[in-house]
Amino acid sequence: MEGYEQFKEQVYRLTGIDLSSYKERQMKRRIESLISRNRLNSYDAYLKALQNDKRLMEEFINYLTINVSEFRRNPQQWDVLEKEVIPSLMKSTRKLKIWSAACSTGEEPYTLVMLMSRFMPLTEIDILATDIDAGALEKANNGIYNSKAVKNLDPADVQQFFDKNGDAYRIKDTVKRQVNFKKHNLLEDAYPSKCDLIICRNVMIYFTEETKSIMYHKFHDALKPKAVLFVGSTEQIILPNRYHLTPLKTFFYQRSD
Repeated sequence: MEGYEQFKEQVYRLTGIDLSSYKERQMKRRIESLISRNRLNSYDAYLKALQNDKRLMEEFINYLTINVSEFRRNPQQWDVLEKEVIPSLMKSTRKLKIWSAACSTGEEPYTLVMLMSRFMPLTEIDILATDIDAGALEKANNGIYNSKAVKNLDPADVQQFFDKNGDAYRIKDTVKRQVNFKKHNLLEDAYPSKCDLIICRNVMIYFTEETKSIMYHKFHDALKPKAVLFVGSTEQIILPNRYHLTPLKTFFYQRSD
């Protein structure tokens, strides 16, 4: 299907999302699937539809940002975070500045609140959680999940931090209040500074190597010295020393300068 280059330019003007930063073959396949699903036959026709239909635009951004999440995803890595990384970070500061980047529908930052509650009172916890997808952030703020989403959690945590209503699990306001959700474009917007811990998992795999390199430099700059970046289970950083990051544990990298 022709017209992808012009489509990329127009999408950038419309949304601020630079499709050139994503792996092209993968992204084209996803978008052409959406075009077919909406019974259109060209990038140009799809672009016009996006400009005139808010629902289609929301579907496009949601599909683009691949919102797949669950609480305590890859539990063994959360065990390392809880038992080794957080205690080590807390030796130098009691109040950690934590950023959950590309937080999707909120499972990750809410998991962080539950984990941090083992170390301090809930009211002292403050998590910044960001994502480019306004629809995902709205779901995160609503905080309602199904049984599949909570399957990796300790039953005691489910009982303590959720209100169950039928098959739905609603995160309690005591947890919700400790997370500050904001819209943020990792490719365009300024990063927070002086973070003790940044979690960005299962999103870098969709970007080109050049874009990843730029983002790893930005993550480095957003960390305090000796602070930690936690990445996804398919996202081990090749030659992390290029970004002044040192492997701490598998999927955990420490700022080394």
